[in-house]
Amino acid sequence: MDFEELNLNAPLLNALADLEYVCPTPIQEKAFPIIMSGRNVVGIAQTGTGKTFAYLLPILRQLTFSDQKDPRILILAPTRELVIQIFNEINKLTKYTTIRSGAVYGGTNINTQKKLVYKGLDILVATPGRLIDLALTHVLQLKNIQKLVIDEVDEMLSLGFRSQLNSVLELLPKKRQTLMFSATLTNDVDTLITNSITFPHKIEIAVHGTPLEKIIQKAYHVPNFNTKVNLLESLLNEDSELSKVLIFVKSKKLADRLYEQVNKLFPDQAIVIHSNKSHNNRLNALKQFQEGACRLLIATDIIARGMDITDVTHVINFDMPDEPGDYIHRIGRTGRVDKEGVAISFINQAELVFQNEIEMLMKQKIPMELLPEGLAISNVFSEEERPTNLFDKNYYKGPSIKDSKGAFHEKSEKNKKVNIGGPKVRLAKFDKRGKPRKTKKGTKRGGKRNY
Repeated sequence: MDFEELNLNAPLLNALADLEYVCPTPIQEKAFPIIMSGRNVVGIAQTGTGKTFAYLLPILRQLTFSDQKDPRILILAPTRELVIQIFNEINKLTKYTTIRSGAVYGGTNINTQKKLVYKGLDILVATPGRLIDLALTHVLQLKNIQKLVIDEVDEMLSLGFRSQLNSVLELLPKKRQTLMFSATLTNDVDTLITNSITFPHKIEIAVHGTPLEKIIQKAYHVPNFNTKVNLLESLLNEDSELSKVLIFVKSKKLADRLYEQVNKLFPDQAIVIHSNKSHNNRLNALKQFQEGACRLLIATDIIARGMDITDVTHVINFDMPDEPGDYIHRIGRTGRVDKEGVAISFINQAELVFQNEIEMLMKQKIPMELLPEGLAISNVFSEEERPTNLFDKNYYKGPSIKDSKGAFHEKSEKNKKVNIGGPKVRLAKFDKRGKPRKTKKGTKRGGKRNY
């Protein structure tokens, strides 16, 4: 099937022709008629399968001209980068139309975004937090929303946007079409679907947790950070095919630390991106990597979700993610569309448990490789990398003490009393006059207490 068979109008077909897109992907082909019918949809497809166009094409096909100011289509995304990416995709598809679209997100001047909303929009792409901020100013009215799209819904929930999502849903009209798209289906997503969508139609292209077949996976068992740096240097020097490499690390601190090391080894070939970087810095970093101005992009999971970076030859997991689904998202940055890709993972002993969970999710093993000959192995371990011995303490047997005599000890002289025998002396209960002896309050007499 090609796009002409989807009953698209001329402006959309012309825009797709400019993009040199001929055939829809499976998720686009299956989602189009169902969304066009007006049903609520939950779409599950792996990263790189074209989920954004899967909901944009039918929405734009049905959207007619209107001069009202309030938006009719609302698209929510978890990060600023993804909001901008969706907005750019809308601009590509609406090149030959008069549809008005805008993007709002945190980290920028809200007054500028107020003016944008006030001028009037047909489609609004937003992060949940900034959307609520604008709604509270009453500049943005959501009473005319006809379609709600929540993109990367599982990531949105994992980032703590549950309360914001619930607030947004309360502001929207009850009568609307709701579309949710994600690469993984978690228990939290199931709960949100149950509570907010009526009779959704589920479209699942790939089995949950199944990586793309055109991604070659392999891994190395590497003991610590310094050895991982040595291995990274060796791979980059020996394999010229590592020309556009995305390197994932687990924290912002580690990203900066790795960047310092890599920049010394490969000057002006690396760039780093994480949430502590300014908005413009992050956009410039993505632009430089996308255009090939730098060979290596070191990043946290902030760009693992939804970001469409083309022609990534290799993904390197410098650290293994602690969530199995994040591994699928990471390696999905390569092997996109019709191209093959390679995913390489560096795994230390502390990360073996993450490897097992990932393999259980994928239902397949990650092929292991031998470390290159002559690789320098470091003996310096950080606290989280240090190998642990589960039986480094004997919890079943107490420590031995030489010349131990047990709990016995000699008594002091004053406590050495000798029993010389003789009759037991009992305290008379009555005095000489035959009256009961008086006792202090609370003392015992005859097995009872006298109060």
